[in-house]
Amino acid sequence: MRKIVLLVLGGAILCFSGTKAVATSRPFVKVEGISLTVEGEPFLIKGVNLSNWLLPEAYMFDFSEERVASRYKMDLMLRQMIGPGATDRFWKEYLSRYITEKDIAFLSSRGVNTVRVPFSYRLFTDEDYMGLRTADEGFAIIDNLLSWCRKYGIYVILDMHSAPGGQTGHNIDDSYGFPWLFYEKEDEETFCSVWEDIAEHYADEPQILGYELLNEPIADYFGSAARNYMNSRLEGIYKKAVSVIRRHDPDHIVILGGAQWNLNFNVFSDFSFDPDMMYTCHKYDGTAGEANIGDFLSFRKRSSKPMFMGELGHNSISWQRKMSETLENNGIGYTFWPYKKIGDQCMVSIVSPKGWFRIKSFAASERSTYEEINSARPGREESLSALEGFLENLSVDKCVVNEEYISSMRLHSSN
Repeated sequence: MRKIVLLVLGGAILCFSGTKAVATSRPFVKVEGISLTVEGEPFLIKGVNLSNWLLPEAYMFDFSEERVASRYKMDLMLRQMIGPGATDRFWKEYLSRYITEKDIAFLSSRGVNTVRVPFSYRLFTDEDYMGLRTADEGFAIIDNLLSWCRKYGIYVILDMHSAPGGQTGHNIDDSYGFPWLFYEKEDEETFCSVWEDIAEHYADEPQILGYELLNEPIADYFGSAARNYMNSRLEGIYKKAVSVIRRHDPDHIVILGGAQWNLNFNVFSDFSFDPDMMYTCHKYDGTAGEANIGDFLSFRKRSSKPMFMGELGHNSISWQRKMSETLENNGIGYTFWPYKKIGDQCMVSIVSPKGWFRIKSFAASERSTYEEINSARPGREESLSALEGFLENLSVDKCVVNEEYISSMRLHSSN
């Protein structure tokens, strides 16, 4: 078995061309009233989130979220366990193996027509991120994904899940516990700059359905004064980002998430500042059925713009089946969360490798002092072996396919 200390970066992120993505004859998805269309024909999004790939989350590794809830805390844990060099090599291999052409072929075979791709803004900067050092490397990853999706006829939504300074204030945005984006001018400028770079690079790429500017901005547990202030700024920040996107890209849809977990759409009042925009909601609970999306339907009627369910899942099979049917009957497209992880409630499950309990134990341990780090650290060779086993098990060929879950998404099951 190869050891992580010897791992080399796979071809998936080495082939950046340094040029804009090449356009194909595939048509752009467009907004027409409250619907999406492709060449004038209705198009309903049916797909999945490529979660945990470009922005890892602890629970999808089967880690306790208490100590390593966010990506940067997992990164620190790995550096404490196996060292910085091996950690960078692990992340590079992870990026090249988590989603491959085989995954996209599998998703296409099950009827997926769209993938939502959560990413950190750092992917498109020269900040150190998951073993990457330049924005070119980040663009190369997405360029490769687009080539696979082009081949298998799947559209892509680029979702900024982690914005400069943080937009949510929770582990999901890899932030420091508060949405500093709404307070720091420099963060706002970086946010707009990254979207401008993305728009310039992908302006002629119709395989991209749209740009989701922020995921789940502004959590609901901040004080009312802070929450109200941030809510009042959200639409204005969206407008600034759209204005820089449109300098280069007149065609792609811009997708706006509501405040407080993509549930609060009362923060919006201007529905005409861009003709190709739509809104996105999330729903994981409540009674399955039309009443559960009543607020979203009312807002769609008021705004006269499409509504897209960017995240749902983590519920019973019967709930998911009923919600999928309800959304489809009401013309709301959807992408389930997530595609792949250790555990169930996903399309395919990663099998825990031999020795994974050692990684989990260290991740859950108290590591506030150097003495605690050294006391809890497992053997390096054992750790490297377990991590390499994890990387090998990422292949969709080695994952467990959850047919009932796939059926609940109203996709094709082999049953």
